[in-house]
Amino acid sequence: MSGVETRRVDAAGLAEAVEAAVDCLSAGEVVALPTETVYGLAADATRPEAVLKIFEAKARPLFDPLIVHLPGMEWIERVCALEQGLRRQVEALAAAFWPGPLTLVLPRQPRVPDLVTSGLETVAVRISAHPVFDAVVRRFGRPLAAPSANRFGRISPTAAGHVLEELGGRIPLVIDGGPCRHGIESTIVAPAGEELRILRAGPVAPSDLERFGTVRMISGVKEVRPEAPGQLASHYAPRTPMRLRVGDEWPEGVGVLFWRGQPEPRGRCEVLSPAGDLREAAMNLFAKLRQLDESGVTEILAEPVPETGVGIAIMDRIRRAAHRGV
Repeated sequence: MSGVETRRVDAAGLAEAVEAAVDCLSAGEVVALPTETVYGLAADATRPEAVLKIFEAKARPLFDPLIVHLPGMEWIERVCALEQGLRRQVEALAAAFWPGPLTLVLPRQPRVPDLVTSGLETVAVRISAHPVFDAVVRRFGRPLAAPSANRFGRISPTAAGHVLEELGGRIPLVIDGGPCRHGIESTIVAPAGEELRILRAGPVAPSDLERFGTVRMISGVKEVRPEAPGQLASHYAPRTPMRLRVGDEWPEGVGVLFWRGQPEPRGRCEVLSPAGDLREAAMNLFAKLRQLDESGVTEILAEPVPETGVGIAIMDRIRRAAHRGV
């Protein structure tokens, strides 16, 4: 593919953009779509030959499973095999967090292609709250497999321009729905009886989940074969070497990703949230990291953020982005 068509969504153009996306998906192609977390690269989750194009475009290893986005709750038992106790727990979580940035890892139905689950007996599912993604998946009428729309292991895209930088020439269509609301990938949870295992931290914080069971963090594992998307130790990484900032160090030629405040105007720096708002910091994380990565600095130093609420997810991404330098 030599070029990428981009459709900007506005009040007048939503229907046309949705139809263009559905036509592409129906032809077995991939489409970059906005979600409330990051931009996703979508394909028909029921067609292995379409899903394979996701792996090819991203250069993603086949052992890393994908998230399946459902058109609605009526699809949950078509995709997942739920015994009665698990069904009640899933329904409670869905009522509280869907549509929204929570992914559930559940036993799969045989109809889910092995390519989607990387051969695992579980499937990761969620329902997106983004109006454009919702309109596309409902009009399409079948589940969409949709990991982040970037090269594997790289910084996740939170704007259509980031998708074009990452996948230009590799995919046929990008639907531009503006910047993503959360700016960080969904929380991934595996319900297991009275326990909720958090496999990836995200916008839904551990404290949000405590009323549904005992919460146990499994995020940041270093597995050769992950049990959910986004679990590899080195992930979300810039091309520029990156590490956590220690003290006030700021060597010449090094860029700094500050958490808050107004730093001294020397060298290259980006601030996640001048006011110290963790949700604003999460929304800005990948865009600011991408700006530093493209600025020509020799190294990126990232200032830690408080590990509370969505700050847990921010630090999870920062540590994995810096893992190559550890």
